[in-house]
Amino acid sequence: MIIIVVAVGGYVYTRQAQSVTSAGTAPNTMIEVTGVRNDLLALAKAEGGYFASKGRYASLDELEANGDTRIPTRPNYSYSAQATETGFKIIAVYSGPDSKAPKHIAVDQNMVMTTD
Repeated sequence: MIIIVVAVGGYVYTRQAQSVTSAGTAPNTMIEVTGVRNDLLALAKAEGGYFASKGRYASLDELEANGDTRIPTRPNYSYSAQATETGFKIIAVYSGPDSKAPKHIAVDQNMVMTTD
């Protein structure tokens, strides 16, 4: 009976682990993507704070120089921003080895996150 319970538990665990990793993407990549999304949201919030105090959006360098945020560093992603007086788009670009990882993740002034 114990062997059957352990076997069923092992099967359920493996099925759940497969659903967490999307179509062969490495679990480390999925963890990194989650971190990148959190980074983008934090940067977008910093942009919102900068806009509230200065009346315009800023480059990432301006945000960091003003003390609004720290630009995150991740081994496989780099961050850039396109800012105008009325909006912004912050983009994370992937350069790592996982072919199934999202190549671009972006957030805009409406806090809308896009992935491609």
